[in-house]
Amino acid sequence: MVSILSNKKILLGISGGIAAYKSAILARRLVEQDAQVRVVMTPAAQQFITPLTMQAVSGNPVASDLLDPNAEAAMGHIELAKWADLILIAPASADIIARLAQGLANDLLSTLCLASSAPVVLAPAMNQQMWAAPATQRNIETVKQDGRFIIGPASGEQACGDVGLGRMLEAEDIVEQLPALFLPQVMAGKKVVITAGPTQEAIDPVRYISNHSSGKMGYALAHAAQLLGAQVVLISGPCALKTPLGITKIAVKSAQQMLQAAERYSPNCDVFIACAAVADYKVSQVADQKIKKHQHQVSLQLERNPDVLATIAQQIEKPFCVGFAAETQDVAHYAKDKMQRKNLDMIVANDVSQQNIGFNSEENAVTVFWHNGEQNFPTMHKLQLAIQLIQLVAKHYEYKKSQQS
Repeated sequence: MVSILSNKKILLGISGGIAAYKSAILARRLVEQDAQVRVVMTPAAQQFITPLTMQAVSGNPVASDLLDPNAEAAMGHIELAKWADLILIAPASADIIARLAQGLANDLLSTLCLASSAPVVLAPAMNQQMWAAPATQRNIETVKQDGRFIIGPASGEQACGDVGLGRMLEAEDIVEQLPALFLPQVMAGKKVVITAGPTQEAIDPVRYISNHSSGKMGYALAHAAQLLGAQVVLISGPCALKTPLGITKIAVKSAQQMLQAAERYSPNCDVFIACAAVADYKVSQVADQKIKKHQHQVSLQLERNPDVLATIAQQIEKPFCVGFAAETQDVAHYAKDKMQRKNLDMIVANDVSQQNIGFNSEENAVTVFWHNGEQNFPTMHKLQLAIQLIQLVAKHYEYKKSQQS
């Protein structure tokens, strides 16, 4: 996978706190994304994790002294400030947040934040009472007003034994959010509802009818929409996937439950994307008890499930509706027919008979159709594809909106 963070120059600042041990993992995750990582540590940070450790995981020497004669012969702190595409401070202690709020420059890290035009992202980490303190909250608001970005904190058990807000986010959660800093916020201010995954239609208390959908494409679309600025509600059938940070997930099982959730959240959204593989049929009469296997034959009477996407697309004031067509033959024909029948603005079609882009794969290739055009997307990682699809949706959503005004 070609990462959005590939070749991005990320200056990782580490301030004092027990969460500094997570910084080594964070640096490694950034390097795995092909980012260039250089590390700056405060004196307090070096009491928790050594510069040698950070040098080993980042692959670059660690800087810590503002007035290092060797570095400053070439104005080292200015060189670092100009080098960075992004400054990420993780952990960001109450102290460094306070100093940034006041515009102080009494160590290398705070000086770099003043001297650089790069975005500054803070991942707070501190005791829950320190986080809740009025002074800290005032400082957080000040750094936000100054254009800094705050990621976290998380809630949970802390090193001191307290429980509450103040834990630094895990490395994977932080890395997951950083691409937004390098992507156009074409969905800023938009509300997007996305359905994902399979549905399960009960046969008896322990068995059900379902399909092979993994939910990966729908979850990638939700993540992409959020990275591009949208407020996202993800209505998900049963999946073993992690919900991206900052996304509201509504867990459902059956098609009927998915429809109810869609009807609840779609009236307030701008874009509705139906990526879920909703079961077409359900069992007419669900058995109250487990059907015993000593019966040689079991007959199931099936009836049609409600059509989630068609129901939303038939609303008087419907959102911009995007459907998916997973086909095994005549893909373009069936996709265009589905778009017409269901009153959709756009449909994304893919051939699931191809093993490399079928269910459960990490990659996909699709063709997108709209009423007067189409666009092909070659095989790529699903998140990369999702970002391009959301950008295309944003373009056509804005065009339709301009035509209606």
